[in-house]
Amino acid sequence: MDVVAEDVKQNAEDGKKKGSFWRELPVLIVVALALALLIKSFVVQAFYIPSGSMENTLLINDRVLVNKLVYRVRDIARGDVVVFSGVDSWDPEVQIEEPSNPVVGAMRWIGTAFGMVPGEKDYIKRVIGVPGDKVKCCDAQGRVTVNGVPLNEKSYLYPGNAPSDRPFEVTVPPGRLWVMGDHRSLSWDSRLHTGDPGGGTIPADKVIGRAFVIVWPFDRAKILPIPDTFGQPALQAAAAGAAPFVAGFAGAVPLVAVGRGFGRRLRRRR
Repeated sequence: MDVVAEDVKQNAEDGKKKGSFWRELPVLIVVALALALLIKSFVVQAFYIPSGSMENTLLINDRVLVNKLVYRVRDIARGDVVVFSGVDSWDPEVQIEEPSNPVVGAMRWIGTAFGMVPGEKDYIKRVIGVPGDKVKCCDAQGRVTVNGVPLNEKSYLYPGNAPSDRPFEVTVPPGRLWVMGDHRSLSWDSRLHTGDPGGGTIPADKVIGRAFVIVWPFDRAKILPIPDTFGQPALQAAAAGAAPFVAGFAGAVPLVAVGRGFGRRLRRRR
């Protein structure tokens, strides 16, 4: 009799545990989604690659992780692959039809948030020039130069592509970046926006983060390093050499203005 009672009691407890699990499951799912969205918003976000503008570095349907904290501890660097928002500026490279069904729209939003579908106004490009850089194409050997230093782009440029099929020359304004796709013949990048405000450059504050790793498909998983050509000592020296001049010029302007004002007051007293 005692054995039967124990079995009944045990079954009742098991039933309560199972019922409790199913009641708690929706809460666990909501908490998991909230944590994932929190991480996505402030730390790391997955992005879907919808076009071939970065081939062969990134292929269509690749998923990359984007570090959203890195530019809080360092500046955006030449050679970084960045995701940025083109809202109210660049037209999308891939046209995505806006869903009319609100349920489908909600699913698309979730898919975009977790890198399962592309964002309509998010772009991914490589940074070629940072503020103050003079970016030009092409030199006598057909290469892109930054501050007069030629880039060796063979490690990431799409096979058979020229560094650029059109000449350009730009000095990157403060707070902006010159960006280009690795598949130059296919990429709608800074070169094709030279008639826009900013001369083709993008606002640095529109950068969402740095793409640092491919996570899908698994057979393509790899880190996305900064190519060696952007570490050339001559390139860094050229940029460092320009910095004092820019800083000196910026400092001279208010001094000249103050001097002129003082001179006017002195003349009036006379």
